[in-house]
Amino acid sequence: MRTRTLLGLLTALVVSIPLGSAAAAQAAAQPPSLLPLSVANNSGRAEQVFLYVLGTDLASGKLGYVNAAGAFTPWSGGSNPPSPAPDVAIAGPGNGSTTTIQLPRGISGRMYMSFGQKLTFLLAQDGGLVQPAPWAANDPNRDVLFDWSEFTYNDAGLWLNSSQVDMFSVPHAVSVTGERGTSTEGQLKPGGRDAILDALANEPGDWAKLIHTRADGTRLRALAPRLAMEGADGFDPNYLDGYLTDTWNTYKSTDLTVVPFQFQPNLKYTGRTGGDGVLRFKDSTGKEVAAFPQPATKDVFGCDGKLAAPNDDVVGPLARTLCAALHRSTLGFLHTQPTYDGGEFYTRPVTDHYSKAVHANMVDGKAYGFAFDDVGNFESLVFDGVPSSVTITLTSF
Repeated sequence: MRTRTLLGLLTALVVSIPLGSAAAAQAAAQPPSLLPLSVANNSGRAEQVFLYVLGTDLASGKLGYVNAAGAFTPWSGGSNPPSPAPDVAIAGPGNGSTTTIQLPRGISGRMYMSFGQKLTFLLAQDGGLVQPAPWAANDPNRDVLFDWSEFTYNDAGLWLNSSQVDMFSVPHAVSVTGERGTSTEGQLKPGGRDAILDALANEPGDWAKLIHTRADGTRLRALAPRLAMEGADGFDPNYLDGYLTDTWNTYKSTDLTVVPFQFQPNLKYTGRTGGDGVLRFKDSTGKEVAAFPQPATKDVFGCDGKLAAPNDDVVGPLARTLCAALHRSTLGFLHTQPTYDGGEFYTRPVTDHYSKAVHANMVDGKAYGFAFDDVGNFESLVFDGVPSSVTITLTSF
């Protein structure tokens, strides 16, 4: 779950409890052991909906599933090659109705929702779960209409997002109610699903290849370009290469300033590309702290490889900033990063048109179009330290 990289930062921002009333305040602020999670079906579709709550128990580290009552069960069995996992589907709501299940505190994972057909999960011999991978030609879920939300629920609260990092398929909004009131993200504009798919279908180049259409004519999903590149659908593996070369060359003669944390405006790093083609960053003392060879297209779309972001205080934040700016096609043009002006994003012909289309069709412009879309807080994430309820709404399409 890529968005779990937010957990440390968000936890650190939770307001601390005054020492004088620690015991009473801590008891009052404890998130419930079982959190009501409602799935509201406003999709307008007649198919049966199936729900799956799968994830990792944070105390034991074991993978497993949650039933409707909120009981976590670790997976057992498995084989090599992987064999079918037990059927742990929860009957979801019909169109116009709501199903409420319980989410136990101490779990991080996904809630899948599928329409008209159950999903196939497999168990490996080591107890690992093989999740749906519809970008693979032989995946049994390739022709199933499904999607998921990602969450972490622990003693510090609930983080929940509608993720498009891997694909966009079923439009759904996420909402949490708690001590901060109610917040909602991921709401598409009316007709937004078709608008996203149409934008990709009409974009010159390989962008139409992101769309997978079932034999009955149903447009099931649009894959993120990194997965279309890796999978059966195909995508130009050199799409960004010219832009990347121009950008790394730009910083041979121009300083790149990165201010990775908005709440620390005086913490700055300066980057320059050397004769060896490596973009090196120095801190305010002149000490070199990070170096980035020119990445390939796949490194950018995956935010990994030469742009891998370790969980540290320097290299990781720099890598995240670079990757976000490359997706948004601001790097090489705006020389202080990150930029917080969304009007500057995706304005050039070579850009991440997938993320552009998703953001353009969100009511508030926020989405998880790629792994580090949280740079600048442009992600579709809700959080509450003491949630009382959470809702995932399947919106009309």
